Amino acid sequence: MDTTPSEHAVRSIARAVAARGGRALLVGGCVRDQLLGLPRKDFDLEVYGVEGPELFALLGSEHEVIDVGRDFGVAKLKGLPIDVSLPRRESKVGRGHRGFDVDSDPNLELPVAAARRDLTVNAIYQDPLTEEILDPLGGAEDLRKRVLRHCSPRFSEDSLRVLRVMQFTARLEFDVHPDTVALCRGLDLSELPRERIGAEWRKLLLEGVRPSLGLEFLRESDALRFFPELEALIDTPQNPEWHPEGDVFVHTLHCLDHFASERVGAPGDWTVGLALLCHDLGKPATTSFEDGAWRSPGHSEAGEEPTRRFLDRVTGELELIEKVVGLVLTHLRPHDLFSGDASDAAVRRLATKVDIGSLVRVARHDYAGRPPRVFDGFPAGQWLLERATALEIADRAPQALVLGRHLIELGERPGPHFSEILGQCFEAQLDGEFEELDAGLRYLRSVLAARVAED
Repeated sequence: MDTTPSEHAVRSIARAVAARGGRALLVGGCVRDQLLGLPRKDFDLEVYGVEGPELFALLGSEHEVIDVGRDFGVAKLKGLPIDVSLPRRESKVGRGHRGFDVDSDPNLELPVAAARRDLTVNAIYQDPLTEEILDPLGGAEDLRKRVLRHCSPRFSEDSLRVLRVMQFTARLEFDVHPDTVALCRGLDLSELPRERIGAEWRKLLLEGVRPSLGLEFLRESDALRFFPELEALIDTPQNPEWHPEGDVFVHTLHCLDHFASERVGAPGDWTVGLALLCHDLGKPATTSFEDGAWRSPGHSEAGEEPTRRFLDRVTGELELIEKVVGLVLTHLRPHDLFSGDASDAAVRRLATKVDIGSLVRVARHDYAGRPPRVFDGFPAGQWLLERATALEIADRAPQALVLGRHLIELGERPGPHFSEILGQCFEAQLDGEFEELDAGLRYLRSVLAARVAED
């Protein structure tokens, strides 16, 4: 092992456990990723042969322990990406992701402990002191074959695992074993809590190398029925002149893979990824064959309702939902404004509705998701970014120059008329009638004078 602080701490814990007659084993993603030659981010230690109270005392002697599940034999170490747990049995006693009775047992046999895990590639163990690999379920061979396979029939006790397979196949670019697909077909995702559903979609969009593989798996396992807004995209036709790639579902997969190839690793990726996933949800309701071609007039506007329905099952973040909906509603605007050589006023008004940079990203990936059409770099997006940059609104919405305090300074008493006057001033600002405060105040005085004259 290397000598990062986390790995040093792992070895230190393992030595302390060994001194008490036990054994600490790494398991899960950290072992899987090391065998794949990928960097390790988090470390899961499973401790055998040491009872829970003694383990917690051992950890507390060297680290600040975040007690997240003492009754279940689980602890986190503050400041380090390390989870420490006891092997455990789990019995399904109720509905949902949390409907389990958990019994920690430090003397559990390794194959029995491994069988409760989800996938064989996540059930490979490593001794951090000797680097010995222990592989009770053949996960290393599945890694070699690049296949995701369930550990045991108990896989089907937790329906969240369907979405875990979704994001793992996209992240690792692995196939899913046919028997695992068959198990997933019988699982009910409707009982899952929103926060857990959203966490798996987030991994798909922010960590998936090919998000299309995850969505194809949902289709193959019949799990898209729990996301009917996405399922409706299948077989929704498109004009082959503009969309030779196929139906709207296929187009969406291409868009997401292009997004993944250019993902920037910034907070806005989550918003952009969701907007791309949802950008054509309005097409099933608006697509018809007219004048010899498939057309979807008004699909941007029609996409608002299904987007809100889908997002309501994925996130409770209202601000995020509004941002995504805004991008869905306007995803065609960069092309429209470019084609019409739109005015500065039109660009400013667009910037009051959405973040221009995010919008250009969505429109760019939408434009790219049409193979075998040649992607020319999306000149409309570059044009819009240049215009927005020149107007100083590329990364922020236009801010009103004339404010309520200016009305008060001019002797006006606050009242309902403030909103009307300030709105009129802001519209004039967007139209380019003034760009600086002094000019804005002159415009304000003219508005007040006109109101006096009308009275």
